[in-house]
Amino acid sequence: MCAVPRFSIIVPAHQVHAYLPECLESVLSQSFTDFELLAVDDGSPDGCGGLLAEAAGTDRRVTVLRLPEPGGPGPARNAGMLHARGDYVLFLDSDDALAPGALQAVADRLEDTAGPDVLVFDHERAFWHGRIERSVPAGMLDHREPQVFRAQDRPGLLRLPAVAWNKAYRREFLLRGGLRFPPGAYEGVPFTWWTLLTAEAVTVLDRVCVQHRRRRSGGLLAQAPRRHFDVFGQYDRVFALVGEQQRFARWRPMLYRRMSDHLVSVILAPGRLPRSARAEFFRRSGKQCARYRDAAGRTDLRHLLLRLGARRTFRLLWAAGSLRRRLRAAVRAVRGPLMRTYYRIHLRRRVDPALAVFAAPAEGGYAGDPAALEATARRLVPGLRTAWVGTAEEAPDLHRRVRRLQPGSAAHWRALARAKYLVTSGDVEPGLRKRQGQTLVRTHVGTPLAREGLDLGNHPVAGLGTDFATLLSRIDAWDYSVSANRHSTLARERAYPGAYTTLEYGAPRNDVMYRATADDVARIRAELGVPPGTVAVLYAPAERDYLRGRPRLDLARLAHTLGPGFTVLDGGAPRGPHRSATRLCLAADVLVTDYAPLMFDFANLDRPIVIHADDWETYRATRGTYFDLTTAPPGPVVRDLPTLVRLFHSGAWRAPQGAELRAAFRERFCPYDDGHAAERVVRAVFLDGAGLAPVVPPHERRPAPLPPPAPRVVRPAETLRSTRSGV
Repeated sequence: MCAVPRFSIIVPAHQVHAYLPECLESVLSQSFTDFELLAVDDGSPDGCGGLLAEAAGTDRRVTVLRLPEPGGPGPARNAGMLHARGDYVLFLDSDDALAPGALQAVADRLEDTAGPDVLVFDHERAFWHGRIERSVPAGMLDHREPQVFRAQDRPGLLRLPAVAWNKAYRREFLLRGGLRFPPGAYEGVPFTWWTLLTAEAVTVLDRVCVQHRRRRSGGLLAQAPRRHFDVFGQYDRVFALVGEQQRFARWRPMLYRRMSDHLVSVILAPGRLPRSARAEFFRRSGKQCARYRDAAGRTDLRHLLLRLGARRTFRLLWAAGSLRRRLRAAVRAVRGPLMRTYYRIHLRRRVDPALAVFAAPAEGGYAGDPAALEATARRLVPGLRTAWVGTAEEAPDLHRRVRRLQPGSAAHWRALARAKYLVTSGDVEPGLRKRQGQTLVRTHVGTPLAREGLDLGNHPVAGLGTDFATLLSRIDAWDYSVSANRHSTLARERAYPGAYTTLEYGAPRNDVMYRATADDVARIRAELGVPPGTVAVLYAPAERDYLRGRPRLDLARLAHTLGPGFTVLDGGAPRGPHRSATRLCLAADVLVTDYAPLMFDFANLDRPIVIHADDWETYRATRGTYFDLTTAPPGPVVRDLPTLVRLFHSGAWRAPQGAELRAAFRERFCPYDDGHAAERVVRAVFLDGAGLAPVVPPHERRPAPLPPPAPRVVRPAETLRSTRSGV
């Protein structure tokens, strides 16, 4: 008897032979291989049948089911479910694709949450014209407590797209509930409500697992636009469900709102309904809303007009709203050209040799290399006036001698036109034309592990949307590129080819690592809320192109499992003046990170570093890296949360072997970080190299002292066993 696969993946196919090979390949090439693929030929008249037969002939995991005549995706999926053997069932449309590593991520999450009835994951929409956007609003799929829940705990999930292919379903749960797809279009609406409302155990995965193709033409609804009218019957089915059982009555107001929003979206979507059917669809929508008006609750004007059948007033209201939106867009559009004209006028004035403008886009305010260079230049360069680009919230404590420039303001553009020196860690304003006599210094956000610049050309997931021609024109404006080490120099001179001069002098942002005192560290820890005598664990995740937001670890769960004696600092939270990366590093006893560039900075402190590489293969495949971190790490490497917790409870996180790894890591990536990197860069750029100091030898460097040692926390074996089972 064949072993039961972990997943049954059901793919209905009908007139999609141009997209079907890519769909099948996205499944069959997954790193997780314990699955069966049930491909259902839904009476397709094109070449789908041949393509499916070919796939089944070359991969025994593929089973082809053929229906005698087209029935639509719902009946086709039902046919697949009758033959499914897997523990969990997933659905995939035949013009969509699974993201790399998706099945492994789903399998890991199911294991971590003890096999729930339903797992909801994210998807992205890939439009025919090239734009890609994530579907689920940020935070909706966060891994917060409770990890497993019922729909009443997170009703927001019922506002997500009502489709079948953004979930994994336990097959036993589907069989026990007799859950099947109804016929007709919008079949995912009742199926989604049925599964989420009846599931006793639901969990989420904050990861893009499916790329949903939005085709320019084709698709079931485009081929038969009258099928949009099926939506009324589908919502009738859901209202019938919630009416059958009293426990579901509380969902009627949300269901009404979801239905009315859905109907309005169909009405307003350009080109969705044929002109001849628009009045009829509006009339049917009004009757549908009137039928369930007892569930309406608060109703806004748009939905009220729909229910009353006031189509002309509805159209006038929508037209007025569109006009307001266009007027606001016009004002924004006019302001841009006006500011650029203002900028061009000031380009005719002479360059101000005593003015330097500094900016650190996306670094949380006055931070990073530009902030360190600004403070040093203000101290060393006689007569220099400095200005910082940022909002009042980003830089509330600027030195009184530093002028703040509001981004996009007239003063900002005037300074960009006239400043002798421009120092930035990101792209300057679009439209900037570096003039003769100006000097542009480009700093970078950390040492590169992930590929950058032109090197992203071979990694389409990470490089999607990158305008390489514009990137090259910006590189041509650089006069200097600040580099922390030889690795950074070699990587970035290839990724950003240009005629600039590389200043391989160390990372200015890390100077404070050697200048902070024990009192500074104690004060920062107190301001961040670290109790005296505890181990401060800084978690700093890297951004991923296939995931939304950060962090990957559930920090509340990690803190609870570590228990007393540990404080977890969130390095993935939004940065600000008082939560800069440097302050977090100085406060921490140990860094836990996956692939964040912060590890190269933290290494200067000679404090333990733990690498949590749970998806290293996927990250490396999608983003690309300059070296294999797992073979040359700055500390122990763990692959999952239980191992991470055991590492801390046993005390192995600060074992002597870690010190040896850190030493080799510092030698490679921190050769010039000695507390004087900013001074070397400033003297090279602003003072023509006068007084350039040599690098302090490694054995003479003294990083900021460690916080007072915390008592070693080692749990008894019995307690540790119970903790492991709960991770």
